[in-house]
Amino acid sequence: MKKILLLLSLTICLTLNAQETMDELPYSTIPEVPKNYTAGTVVSRMIDGLGFRYYWATERLTENNFDYRPNDEGRSIRETMEHIYALSNTIANTAKKVPNDRTVKMEIPPVQDLRKLTLQNLETASIVFKEAKDLSEYSIVFKNKEGSAEFPFWNQINGPIEDAVWHAGQLVVMRRSAGNPINPKVNVFLGKLND
Repeated sequence: MKKILLLLSLTICLTLNAQETMDELPYSTIPEVPKNYTAGTVVSRMIDGLGFRYYWATERLTENNFDYRPNDEGRSIRETMEHIYALSNTIANTAKKVPNDRTVKMEIPPVQDLRKLTLQNLETASIVFKEAKDLSEYSIVFKNKEGSAEFPFWNQINGPIEDAVWHAGQLVVMRRSAGNPINPKVNVFLGKLND
């Protein structure tokens, strides 16, 4: 009976890993470089770099890792992923020219969906910004009960994009402390795994 349960558990794990591979999440490598340097292609590449870092910072996290926190005051890995997801929503909403509605509580997806949805948000934003001709058209808009506030695209760079990079680095450190370091073949300079 124990052997059957072990075999069944192994089969389920392999199936789940195969399913994630079949879903082909974006950013296991950084996309090809654009042909031209424009403000839009540079921002797109920044988001691609974030996506690559986040992909590998969250690859093969275990259930035990999600609740790891460095101390009682710090965020857990799960909470940090939730925060990066919220930042990715802001980045994607700006790309789609949609206000960030703070009058409605944002629903946080289950942890097993956080990674996929975050990577998809980043990919969406990257695709839009790559074609952007004038970044001044992409203001960040926050809507709340008192009205709305609008910020220029500059705040997108030093705000949500760089904040998400910052937190992706925290994920790398936390998972190492939790005993599950990232793949040592990750090469952020080349945007791929080393051979």
